[in-house]
Amino acid sequence: MACEIKTSSHFRKCIVGKKADVLEALQKVQAAFGQPHVHTGLSIRKIAPDTFECRTDLELRLVFLAKKGSLTFDFAGNHEEVRNYLRGQR
Repeated sequence: MACEIKTSSHFRKCIVGKKADVLEALQKVQAAFGQPHVHTGLSIRKIAPDTFECRTDLELRLVFLAKKGSLTFDFAGNHEEVRNYLRGQR
């Protein structure tokens, strides 16, 4: 069973101009999350408790929170922007 995908308003602001690539990545993550052998090709990795990231390409990373039955995408940015985002979450 696929997880429900949610996006925060902050995430939607981060992806302006990149929606096509991001939508494709969201669909792939939704279909593969929880199946480790499938999602290795999507570059999904755990970066904190209940927090994961995936990449749409070499530049853009999508950060999401995994709760039972849903994935909430909260941030998108490059490597440094994601690091700064995570520092602000602690």
